Amino acid sequence: MVDHLLGTWKSTSCENFNEYMKQLGVGLASRKLSSLAKPIMTISAKGDLITIKTKSIFKNDEISFKLGEAFEETTPDDRKTKSIVILDSGSLTHVQNWDGKETTIKRKLVDGKMVVVSSFLCQVW
Repeated sequence: MVDHLLGTWKSTSCENFNEYMKQLGVGLASRKLSSLAKPIMTISAKGDLITIKTKSIFKNDEISFKLGEAFEETTPDDRKTKSIVILDSGSLTHVQNWDGKETTIKRKLVDGKMVVVSSFLCQVW
């Protein structure tokens, strides 16, 4: 199922993360600190429960979920979201919804390295 994604992954580079956090409404000081952090992410599974732990010098975070089941999440920047994670073409696709907004975090392996791609969608009516 997600066996190929299990393990501990250390961040080595990050592109456009400051702009992503800015779109989410994260303040300047937090964005600057976050851009300096080199987080370590551990993905583990026990039965059908998957846990993603992210640790950095700035902040630690942990979520546990079952694939395809919605759950309440408090993000590291304190957003209260309705979230769901699915397995899509070998990638963990994590969708967070709050206040008419949506962000997607895709975790996938590329050439033996974990790649995390985050995108933000704001619905304007």
